[in-house]
Amino acid sequence: MTALAAPPTEPPATDRRPGTPGRRRARAGRTMHGGKLTYAILIVALLISAFPFYWTIVAASRSNADLAKVPPSLLPGPNLMRNFEAVMEEADIGKALLNSLIVSGSITVGTVLCCTLAGFAFAKLRFRGRGALLAITVGTMMIPPQLGVIPLFMLIAELQWVNQLQAVILPGLVSAFGVFFMRQYLVQSLPDELIEAARVDGASSARIFWSVVVPIARPGMAVLGMLTFMAAWNDFFWPIIALSSQEPTVQVALRQLGGGYVHDQSVIMAGTLLGTLPVLLVFGLLGRQIVGGIMQGAVKG
Repeated sequence: MTALAAPPTEPPATDRRPGTPGRRRARAGRTMHGGKLTYAILIVALLISAFPFYWTIVAASRSNADLAKVPPSLLPGPNLMRNFEAVMEEADIGKALLNSLIVSGSITVGTVLCCTLAGFAFAKLRFRGRGALLAITVGTMMIPPQLGVIPLFMLIAELQWVNQLQAVILPGLVSAFGVFFMRQYLVQSLPDELIEAARVDGASSARIFWSVVVPIARPGMAVLGMLTFMAAWNDFFWPIIALSSQEPTVQVALRQLGGGYVHDQSVIMAGTLLGTLPVLLVFGLLGRQIVGGIMQGAVKG
């Protein structure tokens, strides 16, 4: 009796030969790990980046005499709460924090909304003069903002907005950088097929924006929101012109700290620490969206 021949083996479902699609898919799904040198470089970069914030904490918890020692101490001291109390006495930091939150939050919401609308129009809508308007918008980024201070102050003085928060909020509600940023993001991330499908279903441009564009643009909006919030929070030049010491923002209030013949650096650092905490909080809330937006842009690129 002759032995039955073994049935032919079927080829594997995924071809693992070099250069085949299966090989490329397996390689793309594998987690890449850096070597020891990569991790060492990352740790060094992390320490260098975090040291200024750590030194702010150390200086805010020490006295001015401790900071004058050579070499200075690198460990936090016991004077943090005392320096915070000195900050509260020398400047109305509570009102300054509230004003900065109102100004930065309003500018951030307005900039993200307006720039996303304009970016969507420039990226996906067809209208006469679109290229010229985009060129003019981008061209305004080359004009130094200091050139517009005098006419802008004359305008807010005519409107009787001097020493009022709207004098700082309204000029920053739209930025040319934000329009260009959202336009570039939507060009890459928003397929034309989605807009055409929504048009076929009878959706208007406003419905398309809220139901289609906003969900796709959310990572880019988070990145723009974080950048805008940081820029508005750290702005000093225009608020010190438009506002007085009775209605200060954080940066204007910090100017009043550590006065005297010898500046008290520990009190200044304590005020700086108080002014930095809201930015860290916003970054913690939007950090995942920011990283997701950066990674999505990198994959699409």
